[in-house]
Amino acid sequence: MKGFFDRHKLFVDFLAMVLGPSHEIVLHDLENLDHSIVAIKNNHISGRKVGDPATDLVLKILNDKEMQKKEFVYNYSGYSKNGKRLRSSTYFIRNEDGQIVGMLCINSDMTNVLKFMDSLAEFMNIQDFEASDQTISENLSSSIEDLTLTSIQSILNSKSVEPERMTQEEKIEVVSELNQKGTFLLKGAVSEVAKHLKTSEATIYRYLQKLK
Repeated sequence: MKGFFDRHKLFVDFLAMVLGPSHEIVLHDLENLDHSIVAIKNNHISGRKVGDPATDLVLKILNDKEMQKKEFVYNYSGYSKNGKRLRSSTYFIRNEDGQIVGMLCINSDMTNVLKFMDSLAEFMNIQDFEASDQTISENLSSSIEDLTLTSIQSILNSKSVEPERMTQEEKIEVVSELNQKGTFLLKGAVSEVAKHLKTSEATIYRYLQKLK
């Protein structure tokens, strides 16, 4: 697939020059999800680099047949590792068989825009000034560990029991939710999940087998 993405890399450069430094442009090659970023411009926005892994949204799309029917998703909320608010859009790149093999993403830094909007909203006494697709969100992580941790924490925060006190059924439920998110498509995910659930990798593999 190496040559397949060469022309798309030029498009990354083009979009970065046209849109400017407030817009990060990223190209993902989905053949290797652990190192899916093959081109990136204006990476000061997320701090990521070539060779970094896919995002939680990429994994979710690859695990969701309904989302795969779309040609793109746009104007959804994204978040950088340092909490920077982004407005993001992703175009799906397909091969001759119609399979999604890559993604071209635009992440726009909304920091200055939101400051302006807040000031204007205050001046105009407007309570809800922005509108976006709140059904989709994305966290931009620069490592598999960070990406997996974000997914685990979002699920554990919704539980009333600490991992140390969870029953086997409760841990299986957590693993099931992570599996639905596509977390285990990443090679290092089982190890990270086992660490945070205070159990062994073999146990996580056993839970996944039960879910099949």
